[in-house]
Amino acid sequence: MTGFRAPATTANLGPGFDVAGAALELWNELELSEGEGGDESHLGVRAFSVYASPAQWSFEWRCPIPRERGLGSSAAVVALGLVAGAWAAGVEPRVEELLEAGLPLEGHADNLAPALAGGVCLTWDGHVARVADDLPGRPIAVIPDERVSTAESRRALPKSVPHDDAAFTVARAALLGAAIASGDANLFAASNDDRLHEPYRSPLLAELRADLPPGALGATLSGSGSAVIVWAEREISDELRGRFPHHEVLSLQVAEGGAGPVVR
Repeated sequence: MTGFRAPATTANLGPGFDVAGAALELWNELELSEGEGGDESHLGVRAFSVYASPAQWSFEWRCPIPRERGLGSSAAVVALGLVAGAWAAGVEPRVEELLEAGLPLEGHADNLAPALAGGVCLTWDGHVARVADDLPGRPIAVIPDERVSTAESRRALPKSVPHDDAAFTVARAALLGAAIASGDANLFAASNDDRLHEPYRSPLLAELRADLPPGALGATLSGSGSAVIVWAEREISDELRGRFPHHEVLSLQVAEGGAGPVVR
């Protein structure tokens, strides 16, 4: 029996729409053993099939990453299937090859890239740049019960935005890049805003930004939601739990590692 794991992810990081993402220390896991084959309709088994036949393998999945909350649960499952399939086939594809293989199943490179590579990633036109091990803020996830379909969330976005909103977001994206490169918390706090997609998707994000708790640098929508990441200078989970008693609050860290075998 061989174990594999893949991290949760938070995509966009505010103004880095469809480009930026970070892996989080919350892991889906797979135990792979010789057996009589798995459910070939399962997303992870389909990913495994890209590299190896699942017919002789048994799959046991453990998936604590909340589904349809914008934390990359499906990306983690695809990443697990890909790395396990590559292991079974005895091949070691590059991250960009894994990304290309997984995109028809996952569809969102900014989630799948950090699930595969770990750390903080930028992705464009099939390329992956793992640009940092960490971000200058602790990620604390505020997770409503409400599930969000990415496809439905994208349909809520306008076909065009005013020039002022586009210019605002371009400026925040530049600040985000500088914050990642420098590790500067002030730059990162200044980058935590967006006018291309976030205003159309999450009342919870607007509520948090209107009254950030002491110690918070800012907040960003995680993927298409419903989860929001509060980026903090220190541990403020208890205050957030007090404010949002009906939401799950998880204090996390950026995960340096991506999908791969579990070292025992």
